[in-house]
Amino acid sequence: MICASVEVGLADLFPAAEEHEIMDVTSFDAVAGTPIAKALDLDDIILEIDNKSMTNRPDLWGHYGIAREFSAITKRPLKALDIDMSEYDGEEIPVEIKSDAVYRYSALRINNIKKTVSPVAMRIRLFYCGMRGINLLADLTNYLMLEMGQPMHAFDGTKVQSIGVGMGENGTKFTTLDGTERDVDENTLLILNNNEPVAVAGIMGGLDSEIVGDTDSVVLESANFDGVCVRKTSSRMGLRTDASARYEKILDPEMTVTAIRRFVKLLKEIDDGAVVVSKLADKYAKKYPEIELFIDKKYVDRYTGISFSNEQIEETLVSLGFKVTAENDGFKVVVPSWRSTKDVTIKADLIEEITRIFGYDNFEIKTTLSALKPVKAQAVKSEDAMIKDLLVNKFKLHEVHSYIWCDGKKYKKLGIDVEENCTILNIPTPENGTIRNSMIPTLLTIAYENKSFAPTFGIFECGRVVDGYLENGYCDERRRLGVVLYDKVGTEKDLYFRMLNMLKFIFRDIKHDDADFTKAVTVAHAYQHPKNTAEISYKGEKLGEMFTLHPMNNQKLDKNAAVVCAEIDLDKFFAIAVADAKYADPSKFPAIDYDLSLVIADKKYADIKAAWESKNIPELTGAKVIDMFDDGTTKSMAVRLSFSAPDRTLAMDEIQAHIDSILASLKEIGVELKQ
Repeated sequence: MICASVEVGLADLFPAAEEHEIMDVTSFDAVAGTPIAKALDLDDIILEIDNKSMTNRPDLWGHYGIAREFSAITKRPLKALDIDMSEYDGEEIPVEIKSDAVYRYSALRINNIKKTVSPVAMRIRLFYCGMRGINLLADLTNYLMLEMGQPMHAFDGTKVQSIGVGMGENGTKFTTLDGTERDVDENTLLILNNNEPVAVAGIMGGLDSEIVGDTDSVVLESANFDGVCVRKTSSRMGLRTDASARYEKILDPEMTVTAIRRFVKLLKEIDDGAVVVSKLADKYAKKYPEIELFIDKKYVDRYTGISFSNEQIEETLVSLGFKVTAENDGFKVVVPSWRSTKDVTIKADLIEEITRIFGYDNFEIKTTLSALKPVKAQAVKSEDAMIKDLLVNKFKLHEVHSYIWCDGKKYKKLGIDVEENCTILNIPTPENGTIRNSMIPTLLTIAYENKSFAPTFGIFECGRVVDGYLENGYCDERRRLGVVLYDKVGTEKDLYFRMLNMLKFIFRDIKHDDADFTKAVTVAHAYQHPKNTAEISYKGEKLGEMFTLHPMNNQKLDKNAAVVCAEIDLDKFFAIAVADAKYADPSKFPAIDYDLSLVIADKKYADIKAAWESKNIPELTGAKVIDMFDDGTTKSMAVRLSFSAPDRTLAMDEIQAHIDSILASLKEIGVELKQ
């Protein structure tokens, strides 16, 4: 059968000079009937290597580095690279390094190159690696880049007489090999010929010095550039190449000369007429320091939990290219140049090398020799978690997280002014430049943004605020609990009492004691209701506030919904000592509830409850507010008192005697039964 290369999918390996050109296979050493895959040696084995293994390993960006790893793992000898060891004569190419972004620059001139097409085997290997064949010289540089990990570049020898490596000038235009004119600035590292750019160092050559089909003289470049400089230039130009991807990883400067000698070896095998006509120019401007580490068996065993022999340690490290010398019951280890640029710098890195070659799957899993005791949680952290658990699990609230600064734009939607407080310097968005002094405005903005998702919900956050400055000039940073309840169905009064009972439960459950809730004389913030604000305190110290929203702010948030807020200073709350837990067996006999509707005038609940607490009635087991009423002229409160005894069912006359005594005490402070 007669076929064109495009018909059998080999157009990249055998490009046709004209359309439908027949593929010539007479040069293959194969008899008729041999499968094309066998004749072209296309049968291969694919080894898939996780990219995460290569990210910080520049030595693995070449096949020889991968081979070194397989050699260590399989304990098979690594073949040395076959290179040309000839002494090169002739006039050395002038090389001048003008920037500290160059570590090493090596160059060589080669003439009398006659062949232009790469061998089939080379093109096949390039094809497997995702590269197409171009011409012999370009293919050789790509082949060696893939083999050794060292990028190289071949300039047309007739167009390059000297080499300079330095930074460009602002406003310079340069056309790269892809035909694109690019802007060059003072931070772009360039390869220069007589002060004219011929390549962007480490990224791509120039169009004017490109290798073409009839090129018979080349100047070969093998260099090492600063990885950060190459990366920045690549990003700035929007041009990332196979070469730049390798330079970014910080390559080994020791590879430059070896790569040139390997290039000469392969070129002479393909084109025996090629002649090296210059000395090897090699400018080694900067060197990475040699890294020496000391390691011993005791250190390895302690960190791995495995008893490695000295022979195992030495054999593993030597197989990976480390120089190991026995010294003082341990080993002095010299890190090879291809691992010392960024990878192996401390003793722990040697541990990693030993264990990964040993195989993590070979580690024996065993328990510790002594029992592990759990770390005891700090009281503050424990109580913080308890608050969150109660609010989420018992009261079905949602925890949110927010930033510590005020969001001026969102506050404005709710009619909330950003109050004067500590500010953030040089912030790009001035409306966010003030640090919050309360959790509530932030929570209200979150409630506003989520009100369409549910008719009833509650949110909370344990976060930080700043309450002005301390005497030393530092911010007075406080930790606060903020809670917002939103209800589009129930009444504001019901929501208020829900918040009240929630906060009481938190105090009783965590501190085993009760907090005091009293009417606030003044309000701290303009968004608080001037009357419906209660002060939360414990033994005379203010802990926070509970309030409904000012009608104006409530209308902006949602005029059809009730909103109740609360804020507690957690630093003060955590400082409260936990009272002894009180427990009494529940009575086997039924309790009796007695409701009192009281006209309270201007009295507070704290004043009212003193009327029965002062009596020390053992049968009085509970008291709570069940309703409030205020029509503008009369203010009343409904209180439920619970009575029970552990040894009997109480008679009504016993309870009545207690009620009469309580009412008498209430009358003394101006509180009477509602008629």
